[in-house]
Amino acid sequence: MRKALIIFSVLFFGISISSFKTTKEKSISEFKLKSATSNKNIALSDYKNAKGFIVVFTCNKCPMAKLYIKRMNELNSKYSKLGISLLAVNSMDTLAYFEESFKRMQKKAKSENFNFPYLQDKKQTVVKQFGATHTPQSFVIWKNNKGTFDIKYQGAIDDNASTPENAENHYLTEAVDELLKGKSVTIKSTESFGCRIYIRGEKQVH
Repeated sequence: MRKALIIFSVLFFGISISSFKTTKEKSISEFKLKSATSNKNIALSDYKNAKGFIVVFTCNKCPMAKLYIKRMNELNSKYSKLGISLLAVNSMDTLAYFEESFKRMQKKAKSENFNFPYLQDKKQTVVKQFGATHTPQSFVIWKNNKGTFDIKYQGAIDDNASTPENAENHYLTEAVDELLKGKSVTIKSTESFGCRIYIRGEKQVH
């Protein structure tokens, strides 16, 4: 019953499904966004010893995204010590969705005890760079020899949004663990779904 309600809620907010197809490895360049967690500007270059990052596109209101907050805190607690911090990015159009304002982001970060930066991508430049389509959609980016970061994984955090203890596949952590061991990521892309991120000014295809 709970799963049915979650799916209905996501459909109500606008559903988007990430592509399962593995594409050519894409590089992510430097970006700086304001964090609702600390009220400071945060850049990738601030993390001098970063091996990589876990980047999760999320928002305030998406029912599916809400299910992963605790897991995101746990991921950051575990991997930030190893040089892989979690960054949450809200790229929702604040002109269309007042509930995604920076002030409400701050309120959410405080009430949910975020231990990671909750960044506002107000101009939607970062979401375009990653090619993210919905919330929650996760990425693992890893530092290359040029000082930029390559996308090594994209898709679902795991395969059970509503009941984390019953998840059988932990796609994101498996990718990070393989990279930490110097291995190639076995599963580079998975399907995931959630609330669509509408890009301001772009014609919507239904």
